[in-house]
Amino acid sequence: MNTDRPREQHLDDPDEPPRESAADRGADRDDGPGTRGSGADSTPAPDASDAAIRGEAGTNETAPDGNAPDRSDREGAVSASGTADDAAAESAAGPSGAPAAFPRRLPWLLVIAAVVLALDLGTKALVVAKMTPGEPISIIGDVVRLTLIRNSGAAFSMATGMTWLLTLIAVAVVIGVIRIGRTLRSLSWAIGLGLVLGGALGNLVDRLFRSPGPLQGHVIDFIAVTKWWPVFNVADSSIVCGAILLVVLTVFGFEPDGTRAGHDDDRGAGARDGKAGE
Repeated sequence: MNTDRPREQHLDDPDEPPRESAADRGADRDDGPGTRGSGADSTPAPDASDAAIRGEAGTNETAPDGNAPDRSDREGAVSASGTADDAAAESAAGPSGAPAAFPRRLPWLLVIAAVVLALDLGTKALVVAKMTPGEPISIIGDVVRLTLIRNSGAAFSMATGMTWLLTLIAVAVVIGVIRIGRTLRSLSWAIGLGLVLGGALGNLVDRLFRSPGPLQGHVIDFIAVTKWWPVFNVADSSIVCGAILLVVLTVFGFEPDGTRAGHDDDRGAGARDGKAGE
C-alpha cells in the first residue's frame, strides 16, 4: 500500500472572490488613516477639520471646537474691545480732557534755580571781598550804584528785624516749589518757579550761615537803583520776576500741568459732545 499522501492541488474556484495578497495588505497599511482603499485609486477621506477650516460661510473664523463662531459673540467681543480702548484713551487724558502728553519740567526748574543761586552767591561773595560798607561805586551816575549793606529783613529791606520768621517762610517756599515741580508740565511755570526757588535759596543761605547766627543771618544787598529805591540783590530780583511771571500765567489761565483753563475745557466738552452724538 502506498502510504504517501497525494500532493494537494488548489484549483481556482470561479465563484470564490480573489484573495488579497500580502503586498496589497502592506500598501493599505502605508496609506494611513487619511485615505480609503489602496494603490493609485485611493482617495483621501473627509477630515473633520475641513469643516473647522471653512467655518461660517463667507468668513475664515472658526471656534476651537471646529464649529462656526456665533455672530453675537463676535460682535460682543468687538464692542468690549472698543470700550476698553475708549477707557484707555480717557485715562491718558488730563483732568480737563486734554492729552497728558506734556513732558515733566522739573529738570528745567532745577537748572534755572541752580543758575540763579550760583549768580546770587557769586556776586555776594565778590561784593563782600571787594567793597566796604558806606563806600558806593557808581555804575551809571546816580541811577545805578553798587553799595554794600547787610539786611536783616526781607527783599528790598522790608520787614527788618523779623529774620527768624522770614527764614521759616523761605524754607516753606522752597518745600512748596519742589512739591509742585514734581508734577510740573508747563515750561513757563518751570521758569517762574525756578526763579522763585533760586532766589529763595540764595537769601536762605545768608540767613542760615552769615552773622549774627543761624536763622538770624543778615542778607547781603548791593544793587541800588536811584536814591529812593531800596537796595537789593540778585536773589531779590529773581524772586520778584518769577512771582510776576506766575501771576501773569494764572491770570491768563495757564495751568502748571500744561493746559489752559477754559480753552481746554471747551475742547474737552466738544469732544465729549461729538462722542455722544455718535
